[in-house]
Amino acid sequence: MSVDQKTVRRIAHLARIAVQEEDVPHLQDELNAILSFVEQLNEVNVDGVEPMTSVTPMTMKKRQDVVTDGENAEKVLLNAPAREDDFFVVPKVIE
Repeated sequence: MSVDQKTVRRIAHLARIAVQEEDVPHLQDELNAILSFVEQLNEVNVDGVEPMTSVTPMTMKKRQDVVTDGENAEKVLLNAPAREDDFFVVPKVIE
């Protein structure tokens, strides 16, 4: 797969990127190099390789799912511009 100069201009237009006419051939070469590299990746045999999110083994750090700051409505609402009982009051945005 390769792109022509017309496609480069269209991609730039869709991406809302101003591209000077003299830059189009250079961008065409770069896009074609990227597409060529992606085509090379399709040739790699990945049978039996498990998907991974990182090249280094790691585990997600998780915290305990416990309530730690409850029952502090006064502190939470201390700087609220408007409040009613233990709740924030916000302006109505939908009629």
